[in-house]
Amino acid sequence: MCSHRCFLILIFFLASHSSVTSRILPEISTTTSTTLDVADSIRKTKDATSLFRLNQQEEQSHYPSSSSFSLQLHSRASIRGNEHTDYKSLTLARLHRDSARVKSLMARLNLAINNISKPDLKHTMYTTEQEDIEAPLISGTTQGSGEYFTRVGIGNPAREVYMVLDTGSDVNWLQCAPCAECYHQTEPIFEPTSSSSYTTLSCDTPQCKALEVSECRNATCLYEVSYGDGSSTVGDFATETFTIGSASVDNVAVGCGHSNEGLFVGAAGLLGLGGGLLALPSQLDTASFSYCLVDRDSDSSSTVEFGSDIPNDAVVAPLLRNHQLDTFYYLGLAGISVGGEMLEIPAASFEMDESGGGGIIIDSGTAVTRLQTVVYDSLRDAFARGTTDLERAAGVAMFDTCYDLSGKTTIEVPSVAFHFPGGNMLALPAKNYMIPVDTVGTFCLAFAPTASSLAIIGNVQQQGTRVGFDLANSLIGFSTNKC
Repeated sequence: MCSHRCFLILIFFLASHSSVTSRILPEISTTTSTTLDVADSIRKTKDATSLFRLNQQEEQSHYPSSSSFSLQLHSRASIRGNEHTDYKSLTLARLHRDSARVKSLMARLNLAINNISKPDLKHTMYTTEQEDIEAPLISGTTQGSGEYFTRVGIGNPAREVYMVLDTGSDVNWLQCAPCAECYHQTEPIFEPTSSSSYTTLSCDTPQCKALEVSECRNATCLYEVSYGDGSSTVGDFATETFTIGSASVDNVAVGCGHSNEGLFVGAAGLLGLGGGLLALPSQLDTASFSYCLVDRDSDSSSTVEFGSDIPNDAVVAPLLRNHQLDTFYYLGLAGISVGGEMLEIPAASFEMDESGGGGIIIDSGTAVTRLQTVVYDSLRDAFARGTTDLERAAGVAMFDTCYDLSGKTTIEVPSVAFHFPGGNMLALPAKNYMIPVDTVGTFCLAFAPTASSLAIIGNVQQQGTRVGFDLANSLIGFSTNKC
């Protein structure tokens, strides 16, 4: 009798002190599977291969805005159209950009953790029509070009332009005349001399000193930003008036790029929504903001809201910051479940260490969620065990778990959910992790492994969910179907 009881006590002791977490979910998360509408997903891939352009008469968001600081948000494809003849090549191009993006984020964090300073970085020479501009070029320090665009007024009188929106960047910038090198954009290049509110910044200003890399030329502050996909921008750092929704904001620090190249085609520049001093939320002095990312293959739009509260019914997670790099938004993640059961993964998988390494960030510019290899393997294997009835297909690029769903209309797949401290859970729609990669029915599990200690929640997993950042109270909120 005693031996049996002691054996049970021993089993309980070992389980409670294990370095991994494995448990059946509480009542709120009893769903073990969810439905994927295969036919609808394939239909959207076929629509995406047509050259749709944004119809200004139809750009509507169903989200009721309570803020005067509100911007329309569009997918990259709705602005640029689709330059690919088939959806497979479009997918491969997206994944190629995404790989560059992720490498850039990892490299930037590594520089910060290793305390690599500005003088250690390479420099290069750019030439404008008027004079040479010498500016620092970061070798391997990159931030990514993003996948979502918004429209904002620049200058006085205001000129409306499309800008890439990016939570992984702090520096706002746009292309400016005269151009030594400028890529094609939808509107004419911004002319600083036509704006009465444009003012260059001197080198001793707080805005110039807040740049990660800068240089001084004739007492004028110069900036440079380099991105992982080969894109870059160099020019004068200035202040300008921004018109955001119905409100005008004076003296916003912005880079006026005279030499710009890369994959920003269609947009005039970039709006940084990161956590740094130069990012737009900080310059607007707002305590909160939110966005909702529409389907990347859709020509519909949503909004970016500044000063908007997190709804009471939102799934809430802790917002964490890295003392080595204030740009990224980290969140507290307790675990991931597949098919209603928590993954057996190390308890510290999503924790940031004292050096600033590790942890998990949420990013609007990264497409596919990256997980540490041991975490990804656990998720993939659990998902595969729940899909043995589906026909497997060859892997595609970074995706190693793919299926042939041709001829299917709907299927049931294992549920996937993020679990946050306090028992909060965000269940993902099936279309946010089983995505088509062509028009003939090949679908892949849209997660990928990373050898880095940093994990990233990407925009594929965020689509259709309003993500709110309560900067004052250090919270992130997720509200489904509130775009």
